[in-house]
Amino acid sequence: MKRFHVHVGVTDIASAVAFYSRLFDAEPAVVESDYAKWMLDEPRINFAVSTRAGKTGLDHLGFQADSEEELNELHQRVQAAAGPVVEQKGAACCYAESDKYWTVDPAGIAWESFHTLGRVPVFGGKAAEGSACCAPMPAQISLAQLQKNFSHSK
Repeated sequence: MKRFHVHVGVTDIASAVAFYSRLFDAEPAVVESDYAKWMLDEPRINFAVSTRAGKTGLDHLGFQADSEEELNELHQRVQAAAGPVVEQKGAACCYAESDKYWTVDPAGIAWESFHTLGRVPVFGGKAAEGSACCAPMPAQISLAQLQKNFSHSK
């Protein structure tokens, strides 16, 4: 079963953990000095906050797959959406190793589909600097490229 994913950029992990723990009536599953994650079952969501986004507010949305088969299904959906796709296999970010696919919607919001393979001891090393979870940079997926792809798919 897939789990919805939301990643929010914050300036202060401690205050974010206090706020969201009360809001969700649950403690985070992972807490680091720059990152926290709640794995909620009701609603089924992977909600993460970090100081790594480079901005405050919504960083990206996505879906977490429980299996490689579910990730393949999500990959097919990303391709069918007709936006650009960036593939990352074995990506180390957000204290996890994952296989993932990224796209950007017409509003410029990054969408991540991923399957977690295991935990890593650091946020993501040098690859994650300046981004929340190794999200594709504008050079990889530009809004102009996305809009061009969407206009051709209509």
